[in-house]
Amino acid sequence: MTTPTFQQITLTGEDTTTFLQSQLTCDVSKLSLGYQPTAIANLKGRIEFGIWIKKQDEKQYDIVISSDCLPSLQAHLKKYGAFSKFTSSEPVSVYPCVLETADSAEPTFSHADDKCDAQDWMARSIATGNYWITAETQGQFQPQELRLHQRGGVDYDKGCYLGQEVIARIYFKAAPKAYLHRVAGQGEVPAAGASIDKIQVVNAVANSDGGFEALVVARPEQLADSELTLLELPLQLQADVAREK
Repeated sequence: MTTPTFQQITLTGEDTTTFLQSQLTCDVSKLSLGYQPTAIANLKGRIEFGIWIKKQDEKQYDIVISSDCLPSLQAHLKKYGAFSKFTSSEPVSVYPCVLETADSAEPTFSHADDKCDAQDWMARSIATGNYWITAETQGQFQPQELRLHQRGGVDYDKGCYLGQEVIARIYFKAAPKAYLHRVAGQGEVPAAGASIDKIQVVNAVANSDGGFEALVVARPEQLADSELTLLELPLQLQADVAREK
């Protein structure tokens, strides 16, 4: 089991909002406080970069991404942002931590590593459906499969962005047959991107029973035929992934 590490870059400049609006699956104009999970998709409508974004002001945004995906994200920003007026800062390390509040324990990030426990963050992230994309899972999953729209990370009413046509077509005209579930299993912790009898592992962490808990993408009938135990996700992620009609 690999412990994830994360880095943050800050985009600043007069074209920053417009540029990000043309890239991200979420609506940048609707961002609130805190880190919002979202994505940059490829032209096939699959998540190339799973990120968290935090708005500082109209011209400044912090972006957090798995460290092993950062170089390819930087190359992507340089390619697609060549004619936009913004600058990208040097990356800084941020640390996964769990923020205890009155009514929840929220997986988030801190600039101080002494407040952080990566294992606690991984366990809480899996419990809340807070997946993280690594180099092993880039380009594997469609946003709707990971329930990203149920977490505010996809906006189907905004304008065009990379992969938007495919993502919108799936949402409005179909529905993914396989989608995000939380499960428990026995044995070694599977790696991100691994397959368990055609069930795709997104993330996994060891549990106290000598097995593991994981976020997986699977059809319900595949889980029913497997030895994995289905666990609950938060209420907002228990809804049908298909569009409400």
